[in-house]
Amino acid sequence: MSIWSYANPVKFLALSAKLQPYLWGAAALCVCTGLIWGFFGTPDDYRQGSTVKIIYLHVPSALMAINAWFMMLLTSLIWLVRRHHVSALAARAAAPVGLVMTLIALITGAIWGQPMWGTWWAWDPRLTSFLILFLFYLGYIALWEAVEDPDTAADLTSVLCLVGSVFAVLSRYAVQFWNQGLHQGTSVPVATGGRTVDDVFFVPLAISMVGFGLLFVALVLYRTGTEIRLRRTQALRTRMERGL
Repeated sequence: MSIWSYANPVKFLALSAKLQPYLWGAAALCVCTGLIWGFFGTPDDYRQGSTVKIIYLHVPSALMAINAWFMMLLTSLIWLVRRHHVSALAARAAAPVGLVMTLIALITGAIWGQPMWGTWWAWDPRLTSFLILFLFYLGYIALWEAVEDPDTAADLTSVLCLVGSVFAVLSRYAVQFWNQGLHQGTSVPVATGGRTVDDVFFVPLAISMVGFGLLFVALVLYRTGTEIRLRRTQALRTRMERGL
């Protein structure tokens, strides 16, 4: 069976209903295990003290904030090329989740940065690009709400998603692009395979990152199903109004 067959809303909803119980359960297990282990089962850092434990919220949420936008980019491209409505609705469903993840990353970053840097905020390249990404999320959601025609809204938001992807990339690689600012380098650089986090901190961090990823997928599947049902309801209402 081709993957494109799940662009059919009925098949997508059936698959989503099967996957969601497992995703919710695995996400809850990983998130709870990672956070509890990280906050209560790891020692204080010799330099940062107990503030280092914010890493178990900050890093996973920042990772998902960026990856959520990339997921929206992929589904937006599918919409522009193949005109599958499920892909456009999936992008719309992911936006509020990505917005919340970005907000969590910004807030936890400020809480972590204040005792380390002596300030809640600095116009650091990564912090600034993350703030711009947050504004793009707001604009994306607002544009969906502002345009009445669903297909036109999907087209416009897809273009916005393409533009915003520049800042998603900058948010991910700002430290490598500009060798300045207060923000430290990536703790878990995937490209090089190296990391600066000791195993005692890394294992619960990895579990928390997996949990946030599973939580994101579960939320997007749930919200996409909701968007599909709302679209059906609106279509039926329009038909009834025209029939009357």
